[in-house]
Amino acid sequence: MTEQATLFDGDTPEPPDGAETLTLATFAERAYLDYAISVVKGRALPDVSDGQKPVQRRILFAMNQLGLNAAAKPRKSAAVVGDVLGKLHPHGDQSVYDALVRMAQGFSLRYPLIDGQGNFGSRDGDGAAAMRYTEARLTPISSLLLDEIDLGTVDFQPNYDGSTEEPSLLPGRLPFVLLNGASGIAVGMATEIPSHNLREVAQAAVALIRNPALTHAELMAIIPGPDFPSGGQIITSAAALSEMYANGRGSLKVRALWKIEEMARGQWQAVVTELPHGTSAQKVLEEIEELTNPKIKLGKKALSPDQLAQKQLMLSLLDAVRDESGREAPVRLVFEPKSKNQDQTEFTNMLLAQTSLETSASINLVMIGG
Repeated sequence: MTEQATLFDGDTPEPPDGAETLTLATFAERAYLDYAISVVKGRALPDVSDGQKPVQRRILFAMNQLGLNAAAKPRKSAAVVGDVLGKLHPHGDQSVYDALVRMAQGFSLRYPLIDGQGNFGSRDGDGAAAMRYTEARLTPISSLLLDEIDLGTVDFQPNYDGSTEEPSLLPGRLPFVLLNGASGIAVGMATEIPSHNLREVAQAAVALIRNPALTHAELMAIIPGPDFPSGGQIITSAAALSEMYANGRGSLKVRALWKIEEMARGQWQAVVTELPHGTSAQKVLEEIEELTNPKIKLGKKALSPDQLAQKQLMLSLLDAVRDESGREAPVRLVFEPKSKNQDQTEFTNMLLAQTSLETSASINLVMIGG
């Protein structure tokens, strides 16, 4: 039995003629770069052409091949996941199901691409039911990504084992990277693309076809900013938004939408009907509970002066809060003031300052392709 050479053996054989000799540092640098590129292209970032990451693209293609269009009878999500794993995406079944679930959630995507039947989670953080219990089919809007797939519009490539082919891109007829946005973290980079309004994006596409030299200002006049799935109102100025889109990054302020409901004997209440993207009614209730009933911090013997001041402020202004959200009103958070004579502006400003009824949303327009 011959002895095996090691890196530390002085008799390590020379590389064959024509082979490249690399230092360990150079090899590590190239290997890391190759890995980073594979993560960027293979998992984390959407393609500008169809707005999809590889796992999303494969799920949609597999469902289309299974005939699960908007008019078809839904099939078990487990069957869809199994088909995706077996033919296109040999990774964990849960990661594929998680991607499928997200594409069916109206509070995650502005325009869901999958019609989910069963428990697909909630904006309060409730998880979806197991894939053996839920069913899925494509939504009508997904046809804008799939209808022309057999018309020679996109290139196909071998799947992971060469047994079949998959599209390298989907033939999107609108820029879904803007419609639904995207979020992802790659190696050394990340993306945070907000969703936008379908009508505005379509009008912008038509305007660009008619005039490819359209200026940034002219585009911003058509698409003034994001359109989040959960609604809310953007309070960042138009000038600041324009600068963010020009630079490809920035942070904007999103505020809940509320109304004042007048009641008998001069009473009133503030009712929130839309929440900032990523904020849930449950989260707001938990924040108010933490302010009105604070816990002593670890290592301390009593509440801090700041905790006491916030508690006193909240209890002096707020009498009750209720979550009346339901089928008829997806979001309905009711805040009752301590007194009908309470200044309404002061009351709502206090809620905005102390809770997630006002949040920041990042914009980082990083994508691949072009």
